[in-house]
Amino acid sequence: MTHAQLKTTTEQVTKYADMFSAMGTESRLRIMQLLLSAHPDGLVVGEIQEELDIPNSTLSHHLDKLKSEDLVKVQRESTFLRYTANTEALQDLLQFLYAECCTRNKAVQPKAIIQVCR
Repeated sequence: MTHAQLKTTTEQVTKYADMFSAMGTESRLRIMQLLLSAHPDGLVVGEIQEELDIPNSTLSHHLDKLKSEDLVKVQRESTFLRYTANTEALQDLLQFLYAECCTRNKAVQPKAIIQVCR
């Protein structure tokens, strides 16, 4: 592996670690689940708050953290902010894990992952 490849890999691992860290609280993981269930339309902040019963200031902090790690996208609609799950970023994250656990050393059989997703 060349130095450039190692650096890219290190940067990717750091990025993915930050993404996992951002989802590493119960509230943020619940937000991600909710936004994925509402995909592709997403939800406005009030809908997220109503569904999960998270205080507004706390919810804002959680959404900012998820946004800063590119896990959610936000779009202004008049006076509302609509959040959607960034499925491209999640796909990259899952592919990173999949490449290590299911292809290189077969720690987990790919069929088992596919069955879980159905």
